[in-house]
Amino acid sequence: MDATYLFAQNFKNIQFEDLSANVVEITKLQVLDYFAVALGGTSQAGVKELVELAVDWGGAPQSHILVYGHKLPVPNAAQINATIAHTLDFDDVHETAIMHPGVVAIPTALTLAEYLGGISGKEFITAVALGTDFICRLGLATRPGESIIPYGWHQTSLYGYITAAAVAGRLLGLSEEEIVNAIGIAYHQSAGNAQCVKDGALTKRLGPGFAVKAGITSALMAQKGITGARNVLEGDAGFYKVYHDNKYSREALVGELGTRFEGKDVTIKPYPCCRGIHPFVDATLKIVKEHRVAAENVDKIKLWCGPGTLNLLCAPIEIKTRPRNFVDSQFSAPWGVAAVIARGRAGLDEFTPAAIQSRDLLEMAGKIGPVEVDPSFEGAELEPGRVSITMKDGSVYTEQVDLPLGTPTNPLTFADCEIKFRDCIKHSVKPIPDANAAQLVKLIQELDMVKDVTALVGLVVVDS
Repeated sequence: MDATYLFAQNFKNIQFEDLSANVVEITKLQVLDYFAVALGGTSQAGVKELVELAVDWGGAPQSHILVYGHKLPVPNAAQINATIAHTLDFDDVHETAIMHPGVVAIPTALTLAEYLGGISGKEFITAVALGTDFICRLGLATRPGESIIPYGWHQTSLYGYITAAAVAGRLLGLSEEEIVNAIGIAYHQSAGNAQCVKDGALTKRLGPGFAVKAGITSALMAQKGITGARNVLEGDAGFYKVYHDNKYSREALVGELGTRFEGKDVTIKPYPCCRGIHPFVDATLKIVKEHRVAAENVDKIKLWCGPGTLNLLCAPIEIKTRPRNFVDSQFSAPWGVAAVIARGRAGLDEFTPAAIQSRDLLEMAGKIGPVEVDPSFEGAELEPGRVSITMKDGSVYTEQVDLPLGTPTNPLTFADCEIKFRDCIKHSVKPIPDANAAQLVKLIQELDMVKDVTALVGLVVVDS
């Protein structure tokens, strides 16, 4: 039996009571984090233009765009609600799967729940946990023992299509066969590559939105009786054959399915940049704090990275130290290091169009020489980062971080996530009233008690 059928059974049959308390709490963290990065993302480049297009297209008023307030057909609203959450590159991540699960599962479930009405917090948590588990397993199973980065896929987008279809199918109450069809219809549309990262293009932030729009559309088509491929994952022309030359682990894909949920290993990001940069940020923060490093006294900086990190985050050094645009800065380990030394932080204000033109950051980044590869870093779930700062008086400070803040063994708490939420919503395109923000945090903390999750949407919709 193709694994597609096993996942369809899982999406149909798993109930809230099957989730451990740990998975429930982590899912709540994911939801709070989603609202943080989504609301903060509403003011970012590409969003306003996408909203304008969607409003021009019009259609049935089914679900809201968060903050903006326009009510659109559910696939179009969901596309934007996913896009806004990926613009800051601050959304949750599964480090081993190299996957952003929340940006697919949560806007799919939230936008569709508003359309359907009456979806309880428990059902919402279950759908998000199942979607997180599905997309992460898909990534974990891909090319075991290899880094997926050199193959050029953007896995969140690539696997987001079929994940969104399955999440939507669950909430629509589709049968197992209909969920299989929804996954099959979505597979026919699946795409997503990383060239946008290389070129610093806005399509990087649009990928999850494309996936969510198509996934919901696929589930609605399946509900109408349209059929899709059935042997989606393991067929002769299935996902792993077509995209990955049949290099996958079935055990990683379906082992302990329904009892082990990959949400347990999701990381909530403390910094708004690619997760691979975070070891370098933490290492630099440690040096700066322990040795009271003053920016004006720094002579030169050296970095060591793993082979998988080099081309994505550290080379070419000319672009990584002088970003062509803010997307480049979000994928530059040298930029993250320079931000911490120059300003003592790597926050939202350090990864903006204005930041990449700031003299203090550019001068500090210019002190970073060619990055060296440490072969011993290869094979780690998240490759370590090593930073060495040489001062003008000859002092040298070096730190290496293997497990940065936010990993499951060094996690952010709910209180930490609330601080992140408060920081992010300052960047919302329209202000969110303090009372609404406080009520939203409270509802998410008690999400399993909420009768209808549409209440969450109402707190962050500003009428157009």
